[in-house]
Amino acid sequence: MKDLLIYIAQNLVDNPDEVTVTEKETDSETVFELRVSPSDMGKIIGRQGKVAKEIRALMRAVAMKQGKRISIDIVD
Repeated sequence: MKDLLIYIAQNLVDNPDEVTVTEKETDSETVFELRVSPSDMGKIIGRQGKVAKEIRALMRAVAMKQGKRISIDIVD
């Protein structure tokens, strides 16, 4: 799932080499922290957060098929 998130983010930004994802396990869910270049932050968030919402929705759907719970944090 981490690879899917990296793939999506790299295809949305101008600086794909600066995309990093860290994975943290908690008791009930997995948290993915997505970091991109400051100049690409707007492309990941989108207007009124629509792109970020869709990324989260897609990743949650994949996680549910695998029986997992995840959340995605976009960190600047």
